[in-house]
Order: sequence, then C-alpha cells, then structure tokens
Amino acid sequence: MSSVSVVATVLNEAGDIDRLVTSLMAQTLAPAEVIIVDGGSNDGTWERLQAAKTKYPRLIPIRDESCRLPNSAGPISRGRNVAIAAASSDVVACVDAGCSYPPDWLERLTASIRGGESEYALGGSCLDPEQRTVWDVASAAFFGVKLSADAKTKSCTARSMAFRKELWRRVGGFPEDILLGEDTVFDFKVRALVAPTFEERAKALYRPRHTLRSALGQMARYALSDGIAGIRPARLLRNLSRCLLEIVAVLLVGRTVIPLLCVLVLEVYYAFRLDWRDLRGSSARALAGRMLFSLLVPWVVAWNQIKGTITKTNRTNPQNLS
Repeated sequence: MSSVSVVATVLNEAGDIDRLVTSLMAQTLAPAEVIIVDGGSNDGTWERLQAAKTKYPRLIPIRDESCRLPNSAGPISRGRNVAIAAASSDVVACVDAGCSYPPDWLERLTASIRGGESEYALGGSCLDPEQRTVWDVASAAFFGVKLSADAKTKSCTARSMAFRKELWRRVGGFPEDILLGEDTVFDFKVRALVAPTFEERAKALYRPRHTLRSALGQMARYALSDGIAGIRPARLLRNLSRCLLEIVAVLLVGRTVIPLLCVLVLEVYYAFRLDWRDLRGSSARALAGRMLFSLLVPWVVAWNQIKGTITKTNRTNPQNLS
C-alpha cells in the first residue's frame, strides 16, 4: 500500500500554523512526512515550525524565499512544487494554512488512490463549525466552501487534494506564472488526463474569518486571476448578464416593476441555490448577508475579470503585505 506525503506552503501564518500541524499529526493514516515550505515569514511562523519539528520528527520545514512575491510570480504554486519535489512518497496530499483536518481526513481522501482505483482525488472544504463569522456563511457558496462536512462537493481546491506524484509531473506541476487560482488551473490540466474522484467526508475545516470587505477582496483577487489566466469565460458572461439585467430592470421601474421582480427572484435563486438546506436555522443577519453578497458578486467578478484580462496584473494577497 502506498505511503502518503502531505505538503503545504505558508507565509506569515503564525496564528494558524500550530493548529494545522497538530491536526495533520493526529491522522489515523499517519503521513510518511509533512513537508511545509515557508516563503520567508517574518511573523514567527518559521520559528513555530522549528519548534514543532522537535516534537514531530515527521515534520519537514523548508525555508525558501523564492516562494514569495516579488521573487516569484506564482509563489503559492512554487511553494507547493518545492514541497512536492521533496516528497518521498508516490502519493501526495495538499493542505492549506487557515485549515485544520479531522483525524480520518487523510485516510478518506487518499483511499481510492491507495487502492489503485484513481490517480486524483478531491475532498473539498467546509466552514469550521467552531469559528465562523456572518460573512463566512454569507460568502461560502461563492468560494465553493460548504457549510456542512456531510454536503456533497464537486469543487476543486488544494485545501484538500491528493494525486500520484507522477501525475503532477505529467502536467508540469502547479503553474508558477499566476498568483491565485493556481489550483483551478492545475485541476483543468489534470482533468484533461484523468477524471477526479470526489471523496466523501474528506473536507478541510476552513476558517476564513471574513468581514464583508475581506470576502469581497478575495472574490476580486480570484476574478482578477481568472482574467489573467484566461479561464472560466462562461462565468464572466453569466455575471455580465446579471449586471445588465439589473440595470435594465432598474431603468424600467418607471414603466413596470415586473422586470425588477423577476431579477429579484433570479437573485434569490443565485444566493441560495447551492446550500439552502444547510442554511436552514441560520440567523436573519446571515441570510441578509448572503443576499447582499450575492447581489454584489456579479459586479465584483465582471469588473475584476475584465480588468485582469486587460492589465494582466494581480492584486497581492494579504500574507505578502506583512
């Protein structure tokens, strides 16, 4: 049976790194090694990794300052590629800071690969039930994040992703020329070769701790990256169409409110279609937040995806501002 290496890349994640490492070291399927590449943190993350190494011999911290801006156009991808290249196992699982992992996560995520049934597996992510803000709940569906660990997912995220190392080589690794959305581009390349297996209950427990501003900022950065990479044109057209429909409906209010009512019904559908069952019992504030966020999404996505297509310039991520 194949051993599994777990890899991550981090930068200035002092508030989350201990929880990440502790959860990975408590897996029912013990990883052969946990390789964490630090891109040159200055907030104590590297020191915490060094301290954790004395407690967990299977932890391998690597400090590589080429895995940060401005030393790499795609520092997250580069960090992952450095970690995967150093991995000794044939099977590799990717994780992210900002997440923790249930004890059976690695066993569930890699079951089909270790059993020879698959080369590529995705687990998805859900909000950590212990700490979630109103805006985490409001924005979750638009980032492919589920509200429940039991929810079915078809989303691709490197927060919970596993593959054979040979498959990673065949697609040329994670793309080092883009800042964000690198896991989406990697997923597109992999799916051209093999079909993914979506593993049940193999989700990362994610703690984004969003405010409205930070959630919109993340959406803007992802849309910019899509524009730069030239991917998901259908998403751009869908969001542009929503913007135009809203404009037309408002302009026609003086004559008839029917178009506006139709747009509101459509927007309610977009806001709640993906996870309405898991939203039952949520606070009125969370439901109102979801509706507001949904109304803002098409404008943020359309503007920033077009901007990325034209300028080919990314906004930095918060860690690189430290």
